[in-house]
Amino acid sequence: MKKSGASQDQPASKLISERIAELGDWRGETLGRMRKLIQEADPDVIEEWKWMGTPVWSHDGIICTGESYKSVVKLTFAKGASLKDPARLFNSSLDGNVRRAIDIHEGEEVGVSAFKALIRQAVALNRSGKSKTSKKAKS
Repeated sequence: MKKSGASQDQPASKLISERIAELGDWRGETLGRMRKLIQEADPDVIEEWKWMGTPVWSHDGIICTGESYKSVVKLTFAKGASLKDPARLFNSSLDGNVRRAIDIHEGEEVGVSAFKALIRQAVALNRSGKSKTSKKAKS
């Protein structure tokens, strides 16, 4: 796993680990579990720390961000609208033309193989340099 996006003289991976520890509840556990799945799905993922404290996972472009709120951990896929989601993991930001998100509430589990498939698909899309919106723009 590559590391990028250092802030305050600390690597992004350390800042993300600190955020997970800071949360100290189900949100930290959930973000940590999803981080591990992202790393398993793409061992070459780059961890970044952007926008004043948002964990970001990238590979040839942003795959997804990981944010924590009072009642939800939100994983927003930068090009989620272009990904096939047969397991219907996306349950938030469904009206947009580009992004899609997975909101995880306390006690909820996300299907491991379906989530890893989304990560791999997002990486493949980034590597291809294409998305549905760019195809439409060319027409």
